[in-house]
Amino acid sequence: MDESDRNNSANGQFVGVRMPNRRDRPRVVSNGAAGGDDSEKYNPSEWVQNLINNVKSEGHKAHSIFSELDVLKEYNGGIEWRETARWVKYEELVEEGGKRWSKPHVASLSMQTMFNLRKTLKDAPIIIDYDCHTLSQVIDKFSDEWVDNNQLDPRFRPHIRDVALKGHKHRHTKRAKNQRRGSTTLRPLADIMDESNTGSKANLPSSASMASINSDGLGSSNSNNDLQEMGGMVESPSQTSISTSWKPNTNFLRKIPKDSHVANIMVGEVEDLPTRVVGFMRLKEPRVLQNDLSEVNLPTRFVFFCLGRRGEEEELIEFGRCMGTMMVDEIFREVAYKARDRDDLLAGFDEFMEQVIVLPPGEWDPKIRLEPPGKVQSQEHRRQSVVAGNSGLPGLPLKKQEEAEESHCDPSLVMSKIPFKGLVDDIKRKVPFYLSDFKDALHVQCLGSFVYVFLGTLTPNVTFGGLLGQATDQYMGVMECIFAAAVTGILFALFGGQPLNILGSTGPMLVLEAIIYNLCKDNDWDFMPMRFWVGMWTVGFILIIVIFNLSALVKYITRFTEESFATLIAVIFIVEAFKKVIEIGSDSPVNFNPNAPLPSCACVPRDCNITDLTTTAAVATTGLSTALPSTTLSIVNYTCADLANMTIDWPSLSNETCALYGGIMEGPGCGVHYVADVFFFSILLFIGTFALALAFVDFKHTTLFPTMIRQRIGDFGVLLAILIMVGIDIAVGINTPKLIVPDQFKPTRRDQWTVNPFSDRNPWWLYLAAGIPALLSTILIFLDQQITAVIVNRKENKLKKGVGYHLDMFVVAICVGIHSFLGLPWYVAATVSALAHINSLKKESECTAPGEKPSFLGVREQRVTALGIGILSGCAVLITSVLKYIPMPVLYGVFFYMGFSALRGMQLVDRLFLFIQPVKYQPDLPYVRHVPLWRIHIFTIIQVLCLAILWVVKTIKVISIGFPMMVLATGVVRKIMECFFAQRELRWLDDLLPGAHKKESEKSVVSKVPYKSFYASSSTNGSALDISDKDDSFKPKFFVSDECDSSIMHRKSNGTGNTKL
Repeated sequence: MDESDRNNSANGQFVGVRMPNRRDRPRVVSNGAAGGDDSEKYNPSEWVQNLINNVKSEGHKAHSIFSELDVLKEYNGGIEWRETARWVKYEELVEEGGKRWSKPHVASLSMQTMFNLRKTLKDAPIIIDYDCHTLSQVIDKFSDEWVDNNQLDPRFRPHIRDVALKGHKHRHTKRAKNQRRGSTTLRPLADIMDESNTGSKANLPSSASMASINSDGLGSSNSNNDLQEMGGMVESPSQTSISTSWKPNTNFLRKIPKDSHVANIMVGEVEDLPTRVVGFMRLKEPRVLQNDLSEVNLPTRFVFFCLGRRGEEEELIEFGRCMGTMMVDEIFREVAYKARDRDDLLAGFDEFMEQVIVLPPGEWDPKIRLEPPGKVQSQEHRRQSVVAGNSGLPGLPLKKQEEAEESHCDPSLVMSKIPFKGLVDDIKRKVPFYLSDFKDALHVQCLGSFVYVFLGTLTPNVTFGGLLGQATDQYMGVMECIFAAAVTGILFALFGGQPLNILGSTGPMLVLEAIIYNLCKDNDWDFMPMRFWVGMWTVGFILIIVIFNLSALVKYITRFTEESFATLIAVIFIVEAFKKVIEIGSDSPVNFNPNAPLPSCACVPRDCNITDLTTTAAVATTGLSTALPSTTLSIVNYTCADLANMTIDWPSLSNETCALYGGIMEGPGCGVHYVADVFFFSILLFIGTFALALAFVDFKHTTLFPTMIRQRIGDFGVLLAILIMVGIDIAVGINTPKLIVPDQFKPTRRDQWTVNPFSDRNPWWLYLAAGIPALLSTILIFLDQQITAVIVNRKENKLKKGVGYHLDMFVVAICVGIHSFLGLPWYVAATVSALAHINSLKKESECTAPGEKPSFLGVREQRVTALGIGILSGCAVLITSVLKYIPMPVLYGVFFYMGFSALRGMQLVDRLFLFIQPVKYQPDLPYVRHVPLWRIHIFTIIQVLCLAILWVVKTIKVISIGFPMMVLATGVVRKIMECFFAQRELRWLDDLLPGAHKKESEKSVVSKVPYKSFYASSSTNGSALDISDKDDSFKPKFFVSDECDSSIMHRKSNGTGNTKL
């Protein structure tokens, strides 16, 4: 860049303002026109991108930066460097008279100060890769540069050195009692900033005096005695003891990323200093220059000095704040590490200023500190080059790259004619991570996830076992379901492609089992052998899917189908939880009309013409064993003849006395026992479990307690909720329904666990006909398994160990075969349980900068939690003594939470809220920005209608067997929607189907007009404009008009044919 151009930019306070950026616009050059001077090539963004992408040396690798601002202050007649601000990611200021740190906030910088700092750095010494070991060497180097550039009188050199080497006082260190005497009240940086608008100035006593400099201009180097002999300022003992009493802030060090370096920023006013001196230095190697130089024990890599005249403290502090804020900026920090000279650093400064957002002065209060955002935009667009071939994908514009990266299609889901190719690729993909799948489970979060998901899956297995026992006449019951959970859980956890999936029972599988049983019952066939052959056929069909790599078809499952299916299952969990709680009211009814008379229930004499019961027989028949009072024990064995000679008021007899006389209790009130406390207390347990689980899990996002405590409470949130509510239930003592698990490991009805495949009652052709229901079960298993796997493997979960769709189906086939031989129900991936497993294992950054929200890092991908759930499910019969204390309402509350947590974050749920939210309160979501609101509503209505149809089909038992086909139909509906929605709209609302990117690009190419036609009439020196890179010569959406400066038209980019607008 030409020096005159830089001077004009600085003096004119030019930021490099450009027209809207179009990366893919072709270069337009004039025939025979000169390429222009070098100044027209200067583009800070391209300069920075070229620097970042080309400098790859290990010594210039960027690290995280901790910036510390120290200001020169007076204390007890002496001076010291006092820490007043710091940055890890956000700014923190010392406030309340230096007694505490402010809340981390986004730094609000003055634009005028930024301009002045840029102008100052243009002439200031910028020293790159200076090899030094002490702070005194740094000061000497700065002094040499200042003197050589005539910026500092040589007579000031010794005193500047002495001032710069004063001790540093940090906020976390306490002064000794003898150092506190005579201390003066000093204003912190926050107070100075607040008073900057009122015109008040810092009243810092003289930090340096010309008296400390001898008349010959030759001062002492750093000897305090020499300074005293020259009549200068005498350093107090408190100054010399700062360095010796310094201790690093180890607590704050935990907030700083590992391998971070320090940027020390030191500013202050020095009396009688004729001109301001500024210097920036990058050390060749990070070193600890002085013990007390930084608050934390980290090496220094950057040093910034700014010393000014008396009365300039406010401006100097603002310079320091600007530099501290820029040093923690992701891009400028990398520029600072890789800068080769002054031009590189100034280009980084200009690029930073290009990204600055200006806030109008009359629309906000500068005293208000901006809260750190919950999510920070990625800065990759500032780092990546827009030059073709330098952006990872040759010749692909950045916008197109982002679209390609966000493609729904997994690159591993490719149809292949090679048998077992998908299975082999899945195994190769998973083998390198197999050992880490066990090592990564060594975290306390996995323990909380294990207990939570185990209780969340055990209860559905028990409930499903009861329903399955009713549907199959107890051929498969609770014990079979628990055993099936153990077998599938262990096998899938050890060998599955995606061990985060949890296999369990599903409603459609229950319907299929009932249909097979009723078919056998109606035709007098033996059920278990028939079911065995259905299972074998199902195994064969699944193996065909694995052999021919048909699992790649899941790439046609988009978010539309995924969320419809997942929302249905989550809603079913929530509805079933409420239904189960309401059923408690049937077993323990409540009298909602306490003022109305109770239904009658009176004792009537027995019919002596039918039987002559003795009292003992009556007691045995009625099952009453309550002991009677001693006064009635002599009345026994009354016959009908005896009772005929006695006068008895039968309606007034109690239940026990009625049974003693052989009477019978009759009436509408008999058998009705109102126990309102059980039902209402169950509701409290149900709601309390859900509320506590939700509160504990979300507790990690609050500001209470340290981060470590919040995260542990969040990890064990559901377990804590269960323990608290179980404890309350035990303390209250109300007889609420409890979890009942079989205490013996044996089949519910059969004599042995294995199934004989052959039966005399079944004809031979039945073994072949079993393939028909097996085809339906295969479709059902494939959809249940793969839709859940697609949901688990979505990019939002940031999984790192790859997918395993083909391997999953292979393991499921083995499990189906084993279950068919053992007479166990077939288990597939349970959507809600898998989502609960994923949510309970989500990782967040533990080392976060002050003010920074914990960022989502991914999921703890491991096999131990699923393996433990399978093992403990098989051992459930051994822990019945513990499980019997868990009330069922508590587990129903866990059901409710599992369904609710599965719905959180779904785009369908967010779009439903748009119907009732005013436009000004609607969230700033990407699809809301790019798609008209009425189109969003139409898309949502179609998806809700599909969801309602799925609900109806699943609810009506007669047609519920067609549920798998209806799930497939949602994919057909999604394909039909392409006729009514543009691909651009579907990209934001859903995922694009395979091939849609190609179609959209072809359509966009056809619609473009040659760019040359818009400039055929424009000319330079009478010659028509030419178009370079004619294959891409299409008109962009906005272009340079004839009124624009001609220099923009002829501007060249480095090695490309693109003009930046």
